[in-house]
Amino acid sequence: MEPEKPNYGEPRKYDANFKGPIQNRGCTDIICCILFIVAIVAYFAVGILAWSQGDPRKVIYPTNSKGQFCGQAGTELQTKPLLFYFNIMKCASPLVLLEFQCPTTQLCVDTCPNRFMTLLKAKVVPSDWNYYKSYCKQGVSDGMVSMQDVHLLVGNQTTFNDGRGNVIQATDLIAGVQNASIVMEARQVVMKIFEDYTHSWYWILIGLVLATIISLIFIVLLRFLAGIMVWVMIVLVILVVGYGIVHCYFEYAALKNEPGSNVTLQEIGFQTDFSVYLHIRQTWLAFMIILAIVEVIIILLLIFLRKRILLAIALIKEASRAIGHVMSSLFYPLLTFLLLAVVIAYWAVTAVFLSTSNQAIYKVFNETACEYSRQNCDPANFSTSNIKTKCPDSMCLFAFYGGETAYHKYLIGLQFYNVFLFFWCANFVTALGQMTLAGAFASYYWAFNKPKDIPACPIFASLGRALRYHTGSLAFGSLILAIIQVIRVLLEYLDYKLKGAQNKFAKFLLCCLKCCFWCLEKFIKFLNRNAYIMVAIYGKNFCTSARDAFFLLMRNVIRVAVLDKVTDFLLFLGKLLIVGLVGIFAFFFFSGRVKAFESTAPTLNYYWVPILVTIGSYLIAHGFFSVYAMCVDTLFLCFCEDLERNNGSEEKPYYMSVDLLKILNKKNKTAAE
Repeated sequence: MEPEKPNYGEPRKYDANFKGPIQNRGCTDIICCILFIVAIVAYFAVGILAWSQGDPRKVIYPTNSKGQFCGQAGTELQTKPLLFYFNIMKCASPLVLLEFQCPTTQLCVDTCPNRFMTLLKAKVVPSDWNYYKSYCKQGVSDGMVSMQDVHLLVGNQTTFNDGRGNVIQATDLIAGVQNASIVMEARQVVMKIFEDYTHSWYWILIGLVLATIISLIFIVLLRFLAGIMVWVMIVLVILVVGYGIVHCYFEYAALKNEPGSNVTLQEIGFQTDFSVYLHIRQTWLAFMIILAIVEVIIILLLIFLRKRILLAIALIKEASRAIGHVMSSLFYPLLTFLLLAVVIAYWAVTAVFLSTSNQAIYKVFNETACEYSRQNCDPANFSTSNIKTKCPDSMCLFAFYGGETAYHKYLIGLQFYNVFLFFWCANFVTALGQMTLAGAFASYYWAFNKPKDIPACPIFASLGRALRYHTGSLAFGSLILAIIQVIRVLLEYLDYKLKGAQNKFAKFLLCCLKCCFWCLEKFIKFLNRNAYIMVAIYGKNFCTSARDAFFLLMRNVIRVAVLDKVTDFLLFLGKLLIVGLVGIFAFFFFSGRVKAFESTAPTLNYYWVPILVTIGSYLIAHGFFSVYAMCVDTLFLCFCEDLERNNGSEEKPYYMSVDLLKILNKKNKTAAE
């Protein structure tokens, strides 16, 4: 009994009224559209609430022990932007790691101390005492001699006297100043990088313009060179594998008379030094057999899939031709980039305001034992409070930002909602771009007389249809993807928290979940992409379109595999070419190694500028090639639909190009035939 063949749906039947993307269509997935609008309104409400409660100054300016911002314009501390830790050795305490606060007085100062000094030494010279008081709390007078903390700068000294007869090693300060040094060095690096960009921003723009021009030229050349590049790649793969077989044979023959080379892999067992296996003939024999099998498989695939490879090349050439007729599609990624920038900016600003909407929390810090230690306190009346009476050496210092109101209790929920809506909105913007481009390129394919029958401004027409009728479908697909991405973020967070755990099973289970959801995200992206193409063409809801797209692809699964790999190779080659050319030129230019531009190249502190140009070139190439890939996918689905709908007769003519008809040995019959 023969096994039952899988049912991938019925091919679409001929429709005499179908002339490309349907114009008379209705709204789809209305419930998801309403849900998305409500979520966006709530997102704006969260943003307004965060902006009314948050204070970004908490992350911009350092905060002293009184909760005041150092260096804030319009205040008495605007000339004192630096935070000074009175006794930085106390920052080495484990308490700092627990409460993120150093238990010593912190003051806003205009400059850091530049000399070593103790209280007892400062009392000797009046000028030193005036300098010393500039790093003390306000109100310190000449008669206040009970201060025990010290101000110091070690410099080249390896030991110093604390003023009370105790000799302290300079190495004792390392734990206290290490974090401060990292912050200072990072700030200097950032300032130098910013200085590099201000000196070379116009050269960066020139490099990005160059990447844009090369991307456009590459897309145009694909119409003529796609076939050559694919066949050259196939020939190179065959030659490389053949060279590997020959090399393995010579290595196998060279070891014939070597002592110990005839032992088997089973006899030698597992060895941690893998170079041992290279001295055994059986290893090279195994390599040779494996490569020979690979070579045979490649040649057989080439023989049996030759027509499908030609078909993939023809579709890629047709995509280049389609973009030439719909040139506005190349600039649509700018709109997508702008919308994504708005989404990212709104998420980032809201996240900052939410994270800074806590209240200043003050706690009791003390030198000796005190029952109120680490409890909350109010600095306004602390000097007259019962705590100060019972613990005379205690201080009420700023500890961190927090709160116990209902708003602060649900703050983590608002942050989670902010992240979730970020993924949803970002996926929606991407989906809108995919559906817009799909509708435009489908209009090109289903125009029987090209370019005469191509509608005017297909990009704007497709964008209007997507927003007017299919906002719900876009929201539905992007919602599914956003849920999976949030789950992946939570899994990454759990993985970070469980790094120190010893439970091997939990780690294995978490690794499996991460792998499964990564694969699921890739599949959903692939399915969504093709579903949006079907929505753009036929105007049906998301689930129906996803089903139709999946079944259509399954009925043409071999063509899908070949076209996908050929397209991936060409686009990878294009990105590698553009990024390589621009990146290498930027490096040699900014490093002064191009003699023709040696006098005009700016002097840089770091080579960050070439890296930025390289990253920018990749983003530009990715933007152009994403349009190209969407065009190929759309034309392929239209091509498969064309084969199922039509038969080349006068009543049912094919809409595909002449090149595609030749590859398939088909043609449109005329009235004379």
